Amino acid sequence: QVQLVESGGGLVAGGSLTLSCAASGRTFSIIAMGWFRQVPGKEREFVAAISWRAVITYYADSVKGRFTITRDNAWTVYLQMSSLKPEDTAIYYCAASEEGISMSGFRYPYWGQGTQVTVSS
Repeated sequence: QVQLVESGGGLVAGGSLTLSCAASGRTFSIIAMGWFRQVPGKEREFVAAISWRAVITYYADSVKGRFTITRDNAWTVYLQMSSLKPEDTAIYYCAASEEGISMSGFRYPYWGQGTQVTVSS
């Protein structure tokens, strides 16, 4: 099992915010990690993903150029968000995959509890 704990959410009036996700447990099995977001009543949406070894990154078109996903060597992944917009308001979830990097949430069996990001206009 892999456990994921997100942190860094909050209320911002535009600007920047950085989310963190710390993985523990069977971290040696992690091939990729991703960030997804969801607004109540809407489907979960892919945001960004990073492969652990080759450091390949994927981004949703809606965040490309504004968000950056990185990871360190201590099994923590970060989502640096800039130029935040009210439409970025959502619960942000961290996820881990043992199969490979993907934009599909179905490839990620492990999920964190989520952290709320609210961007005021």
